[in-house]
Amino acid sequence: MDSQLESRQRRRFMVQAAGATALIAPGITLMTIAQADQDQPEGASSSKRWGMLVDTNKCTDGCSDCVSACQQENGWGEGSTDESQSNPQQKAQWIRTVTIRDKQTGHTDQLPMMCQHCENPACVDVCPTGASMKRADGIVLVDKHICIGCRYCMMACPYKARSFVHEPLHDQKSNSPRGKGTVEACTMCVHRVDRGDQPACVEKCSSGAMMFGDLNDPNSDISKKLAEVDSTQIRADLGLNPGIRYSGI
Repeated sequence: MDSQLESRQRRRFMVQAAGATALIAPGITLMTIAQADQDQPEGASSSKRWGMLVDTNKCTDGCSDCVSACQQENGWGEGSTDESQSNPQQKAQWIRTVTIRDKQTGHTDQLPMMCQHCENPACVDVCPTGASMKRADGIVLVDKHICIGCRYCMMACPYKARSFVHEPLHDQKSNSPRGKGTVEACTMCVHRVDRGDQPACVEKCSSGAMMFGDLNDPNSDISKKLAEVDSTQIRADLGLNPGIRYSGI
């Protein structure tokens, strides 16, 4: 009798223990998954369209804050020791300042020129390997792993926003991989955008001429500003619908 009672108690304990395990184990799994989701960066979403607005009235002659910020952030130009021996005409140029002049009045404006992150990017259309690509949120990038350096994209870009790496590079930054024989351009500081920060050029613009935000969100600061001011798309006639807008020109 004592033996049978002991056996029943043992079975009851095992059942309860198994039940507890069944309850606890899924809980642990769910907690782990929940934690993993929390740590996982949110992927690009087509609900957003990242873009910039440049107020050229605030761009001062000779200012290159945006260029220096991009170089330091992404490790090209003055941010790269390897490029010191490069041919000046072959140096990387993720962003540059250009001066436009009204032929009739002689009035000039300076503005930053970089990848315009077009909705219909010509660089993506001509890329034979798919290295040139557009994310769901509108940021146009180059996959360095499959770029073969054919430079079709450079020829297709009407903004001359891409450059080719001619020399071996040993001082790359982890957030901006670069490599000899590949094409590169402004990434809109995608590594910063994905963690909720602004592109370096916008953050370092001392005159506040550059604004970054979600063009799809009517309540974003950039959308409100675009609704308020007259803005221009460079080469709007091409129908590329750039994500970079300019006001004051």
